[in-house]
Amino acid sequence: MDSEQTNKLRHLAIIMDGNRRWARRRGLPAVAGHRQGAKTLEQVCRDAKDLGIRYLTLYAFSTENWQRDAEEVAALMDILREYLKNDLQEIQKNNARIVFIGERGMLDKDIVESMRRIEEKTAANDGLTLCLAISYGSRQEILNAVRKTAVLVRAGDIRPEDIDERLFSGLLYTKDMPDPDLIVRTSGEQRLSNYLLWQAAYSELYFSDALWPDFNRAELEKIVANFNLRERRYGKS
Repeated sequence: MDSEQTNKLRHLAIIMDGNRRWARRRGLPAVAGHRQGAKTLEQVCRDAKDLGIRYLTLYAFSTENWQRDAEEVAALMDILREYLKNDLQEIQKNNARIVFIGERGMLDKDIVESMRRIEEKTAANDGLTLCLAISYGSRQEILNAVRKTAVLVRAGDIRPEDIDERLFSGLLYTKDMPDPDLIVRTSGEQRLSNYLLWQAAYSELYFSDALWPDFNRAELEKIVANFNLRERRYGKS
């Protein structure tokens, strides 16, 4: 697909679902599915860049995921450490800017420090912006923004009547990015699962049957082509 055809899709957000089912169907431990999913993530970044997508936001680990079995969570954090140390270096070479959104206070200090270094190192890059949602929950994000708004009002920096969508959006994790044009969920599930609830107000939705480790360029091209056929009215006639 020529990247000229993808100009309508500026910001793609994906809920990467199906790693554990992929592993279970192969008689493998869940961690094998997560490792394969990490490889898919790297490939999708390259494909998104080739297709002219400017922003790619991926739901890597939710606040709810902390409730999973402690052994699986520990394995996921180890994969994340490896990814931050090794795989993201390849993405950085392609002039990508990398940012992270989520509750960093729930993560180990070494992981948070790695995130900070990567964001700092890639801040000036002007290629694809890769946003990884780690320890992220949209309701918590919105509550945090509400608290920040209350502090501003209490300090006298703003009046209640000054609060509008633009001001509130500027207090969210995604303040420096446009809202997603399209949100994709893999594995056949059809729900947002506490992902970008404010930002998704006018996003198009697409549900792919592919398990995330099986997600490939052909599937991405099909999704982009489907999006380009849609007419977005934003509530207008």
